[in-house]
Amino acid sequence: MSDDVVVKNEKVVAALQPKPFNKVPGLKFHITALICQLTGGPEHYTGRTMAASHQHLDITEAEWNATVNDLKASLDAFKVPRAEQEELLQLVASTRKDIVK
Repeated sequence: MSDDVVVKNEKVVAALQPKPFNKVPGLKFHITALICQLTGGPEHYTGRTMAASHQHLDITEAEWNATVNDLKASLDAFKVPRAEQEELLQLVASTRKDIVK
């Protein structure tokens, strides 16, 4: 939630109220659980569907791309091999249709 492109979306910021970014720990938990489930790990995502979670946020293509670029930068920082990065990014991309308006 520190990406300038993402935080320009007032609906995203408002969704994390009452205090700015107060709900980030919960958001991180859900993202971690979703990625773990997508990759076949032991965690199971128990949140709302991607469509239900994002329908009111009007996520743009630019915001999606910024988020994917942030994920890729994290994977690079932790030296995740390219093949594993591509596999993960393809899995994450499968959620795009339910997130981007």
